[in-house]
Amino acid sequence: MSEMFDERIVATGRLPLFGFFVAFMITFVLTRVNVRLIRADVRWWFRNVKAGDVHIHHVVFGVVLMLMGGVASLAVPDAYVGLDLAAAVVFGMGSALVLDEFALILHLSDVYWTEKGRASVDAVFVAMAVTGLLLLGIRPLGYEGLAPDPGTGLITRVYVASLAVNLVLAVVTLLKGKIWTGLIGLFMPALLIVGAIRVARPGSPWSRWRYDQDSRRYQRAVRRETRLRRPLIRAKIWVQEFIAGRHDLIPPELLQRRVDVGERARRRRMARAAARAERRAERRAERGRARRAERRAARRAALRAEREAVERAERNAAARAHRDAAARARRRTLSRVRGQTGSRLRTRAASARRARGRAHGEEPPSGEHPPAEAPELSP
Repeated sequence: MSEMFDERIVATGRLPLFGFFVAFMITFVLTRVNVRLIRADVRWWFRNVKAGDVHIHHVVFGVVLMLMGGVASLAVPDAYVGLDLAAAVVFGMGSALVLDEFALILHLSDVYWTEKGRASVDAVFVAMAVTGLLLLGIRPLGYEGLAPDPGTGLITRVYVASLAVNLVLAVVTLLKGKIWTGLIGLFMPALLIVGAIRVARPGSPWSRWRYDQDSRRYQRAVRRETRLRRPLIRAKIWVQEFIAGRHDLIPPELLQRRVDVGERARRRRMARAAARAERRAERRAERGRARRAERRAARRAALRAEREAVERAERNAAARAHRDAAARARRRTLSRVRGQTGSRLRTRAASARRARGRAHGEEPPSGEHPPAEAPELSP
């Protein structure tokens, strides 16, 4: 094993690349274990690194390590293989820390545990795949098989043409939405031919530009996506979650949108409550005004009734006084009439007695003269 390692890695000068690859994988695994323990809120484990209220993401440490490793690899002479290996290890550690938060750099938002955070795992897997292919000695675009002839330059033109064709095929494959095929095809050009010939994925730029949604190609792409790619995507997601954890948090923009929706709903509820309170206050004020108007009307009616009662009492008193005066006048008239009637009757009685006395020959007594008849008074 050591002889094969010396033959294929050390002798070919790929030892720094091997160190980078091993440091990259180990750092990525340890980083994911660390963040998963922090997310699980384990008591005996570390917490997030903060400077005051600022959460320092591990991409910051990755950038620092990448700078240190990159500058060191440039400064160390080629003869110092050990130092070059150490610089490559430091660079691999920094690269793993940076790519582990690739989605944060891409979206400029903390989407580490959201659905968008899967882009970081994809970037790490791509880096591992490319580094592994380079370790195996496979060169991109197959350039190592073409040795240009300095004399004629014929092979040089063939090399340039082959390179251009491979680049065009890689661009077409990537535009068709086949990211892994395009990246791996850079090292295996046969994959680029297959990816460029087959139909594009639905939703890819090539599909939007070239396919009509009613065309047979688009329908075939949809069927192929449903039948083949979705199971592969589910398997990839399972592997990603097994290694890197579940990306099931709500994205910050969606969370902010929900907060905004909740805030708008709260404001609408407050506005409706204020409107209801205002309407209740208006109704209470209207009822108060109505009650005050009723009380004023009742007071006015009472005053009017009181005035009418006083006026009626005054009219009754005046009528009573008038009746009393009329009754007194009638009584005075009646007593005067009665007095006059009594005097007449007495006069008549005396006259009747005298007449009876003359009839019997009686003389009235001396000195007695018959009374003069009083004139009749009409009643």
